[in-house]
Order: sequence, then structure tokens, then C-alpha cells
Amino acid sequence: MKKISVPPTQRRWLLLTHAFNMDGRAASLTITDKIPYFLEAGVQPIVLSAITGIHDTRFPHQQFLAWGPSAFRFDFRHWIANQYGRGWFYKLTTRTVSVLLAPFIAIEKLLLGYSSQWSWAIPAFLRGYWLIKSGKVDVIYSIGSAWSAHLAGVWLKRATGLPLISEVHDPLVIRKGPNDLGMEKPKNRDARFRHYLEQQLCKYSDDVWWFTDGALHYAKIRNPNLNTPGNARGFVVMPGANPPIAAERTPHHYGNYLNLCHFGSLANDRSLSMILRAVHTLVAKYPEARELIKVHAYGAPLDSLTVEAIKQYDYSDLLVAHGRLERDPVTGQSGRERVAQKMQQADILLLLHGNDEWCAEYIPSKFYDYLWAGRPIWGITHRNPQLDQMLTERGSYLSADGDAVGIAMTLERIWLDWKSQQLITPIYNPIGVDQAVHTILSHLYN
Repeated sequence: MKKISVPPTQRRWLLLTHAFNMDGRAASLTITDKIPYFLEAGVQPIVLSAITGIHDTRFPHQQFLAWGPSAFRFDFRHWIANQYGRGWFYKLTTRTVSVLLAPFIAIEKLLLGYSSQWSWAIPAFLRGYWLIKSGKVDVIYSIGSAWSAHLAGVWLKRATGLPLISEVHDPLVIRKGPNDLGMEKPKNRDARFRHYLEQQLCKYSDDVWWFTDGALHYAKIRNPNLNTPGNARGFVVMPGANPPIAAERTPHHYGNYLNLCHFGSLANDRSLSMILRAVHTLVAKYPEARELIKVHAYGAPLDSLTVEAIKQYDYSDLLVAHGRLERDPVTGQSGRERVAQKMQQADILLLLHGNDEWCAEYIPSKFYDYLWAGRPIWGITHRNPQLDQMLTERGSYLSADGDAVGIAMTLERIWLDWKSQQLITPIYNPIGVDQAVHTILSHLYN
């Protein structure tokens, strides 16, 4: 890729991001992984973030507590965990703070009804405004998962007139079905405000990008002013992932068990219960599979449907819940390094997409980490041709969410491939963060 340098008059970027330098958190990794490439291109960042991550010393990094009680509780939990771990002191202090803040959180929800991090926009705006008026900023860059960063960005754009570029991680408008374009204003107050905020980004941002073709498609339908003179230029950036810091990929070895490994959050709409049902069907046909299959869950508590399936099928020994992998004090490995190591040890990497309509506009961030692991992926997807195409092109097992028969058939194929030691050899074609930065800078400065 041709190297792109940021013009000298555009190099001082103010980064507004609630999550920053948080080990293992996707919303943080999506921006922190870009930083080295931005620095190489000449960007001189000033970062404003919440207190939830580790302070960065490479450039000015200022961290703020949100001003609302619900966001304060959220940020405080992460800060205590960073400082003291998640032992007894964490449990004591966080529970005490939760009890003390409970009535104020109830009032906040009653009066406003917004998601918890909304109030972080206030200190971010105030500090950002002071930095801009001090002549220290050329470009405002709002980064969200948490939409408070975009709110602060729009406020700063309107107050100062500086260029605003915006990176939308998750769709701000959540559609209910294939025929719902998200045109109607929702009744829920938080959803209604996100609907309004998307309009503001498409009006006031100079450039705004989403992470999938589907997200840009529906945003354009709702905001036909996108890509018209005087309004935001919208485009797609695949976020990618950095290669693991650990050593080179290790060769795969067939062991005593077929290990199906899932990494990341679980929920009732993204549940391992569908895998356990497929295992139950497989065991009825191949009884020996009962003792030879293991399902591993890393990174999150089990969802209620998975817990029920474990009880129903008596699979407490078959599914192993490892929880979140934190930094190892003995080896010094970060949680992210440990995750990358476990991914390479998997026989199959499970990619559960979900079954909500917003899956048409969403690709799980761990997909890009999976590509670096070089192990076969079993994607169970929902209405996302872009994701299906990327999985197919790289050699993957693919099923449709909700198709219980198809999922069971795919697991049988995986089982037979494993038994004959002929699992799919994926085409190693990972997507790096360098291409994401190159795409962004190309749109901004070419």
C-alpha cells in the first residue's frame, strides 16, 4: 500500500473515545490498534477518554469521569479492576458504590432514559473546547461504540467549525426487521436520541464511516444527504485486527478431543445452546462423540439458554467455561496474548453472529482476530452477505442462524472431517489494521 502522510496543517487530531487502552475490549482495540499507523502518518493525537483504560504516555491522554451516576458506576468498576484486580476489595467497593448511587441512577433513568455513558460527553466537550480555543487542535475525531463521543464531536463541530471525522462502530439506529428501514422515530428515548444523533453526524461530520456495507446502506437510506456537497462523505472501513504479539502461528495437531472454541460475549440471541443441540443430535447418531467433543467458552459468562441446555443434556463436563482471560502475573502475558494463544490451539473457532436484524449491519470484531489464528472458522450467520462472502472466500464452515437441521449437518461434517484428520485448511488471508488506516487516510487526503 502506498504510504499516505497527513498534511502538516491537519496533524493535530483530538480523539474522542470513551474506551481507550482497555485490554481485550473491542471498542478500545478498534482505535488503539490504529494509533501506531496514525503516528507513522504524522498524526499528533490528543486523546480524551474515560478512566476505564490504562493511561497512555506516548502523547497527551486525558481521562475523565462521566458526570452521570450510571456512567460513574460503570467507569468506577473498570477503574477499580485496573488498580486492584477483581478480588474482595473490588467486590466491596463496587457494591457499596452501586448501593449509594442506586436512587440517583433511578432518577437519571426516569428523567432522561439514555444509555449509561451519555454524560461522558459533557467533560469531553468542555475539555475539547478549551483545547481547540487554545489553538492545539486541527481535526476532531469522534470514535464510538459509546455514542457520547459522537455527541461531544457534534457539539465541538458546531461550536468551533473545525473539521469533524466520525467512526461509527455499531449502528446507531437498530431496525426491527428486513422491511424496517429505520425511518420512524422510536418510542424508546435512548433509541430516539440515537436516531437524532445519526442525522447530526450525517449533517455535520466532514467524513463518517461505518464497518460494514449493510450499515452504510441503511444509513444512506435514512440520510440521503450523505455524499452530497456540504454534507458528510460516508464510506466503509473494515477495521481488521493486528497480528498476535506472540510467536508465529503454530502448526495444528489433532489431539484426543474435537475442541470447538468460542471467544467473546454470549447472549440469548447469540448462544452456545444451538451448538449443544447440534451435539445432542450428533451423539444420537455417533454415540462415541459424547466423550470426544469439547466446547470451550472464553471471555464471558454463559447465557441462560446455554445454562439450560447444559442441564437438559447433562453436558456439564462437555462444555468448559473458562471466563475472561486476564493478564497472567506469572508469565506477564496480557489477556489479549493469552486469547490469541488459545485461538491457535482450537480445532474449530465458533463465530456466532446472532439473530437480530442488526446482524445485517454488523460483523463481530473477533472475526478479524480469528483470521490471524489460521484455524478453521465455523460461522453461524444471519442476513449478512458481506460476512458470508469473506468466510467462504477464506475456506470456512458456514451455517445459517435458526436453521437447526443445517447446523446439525455442519457439525456432522466437522466431526467426520476431524475423525479423518481432514478439517478444512483455511486460506490464510487476514485483514490488518494497516489497511483500515490506509482506507481512512485515502478518503481524507487523496
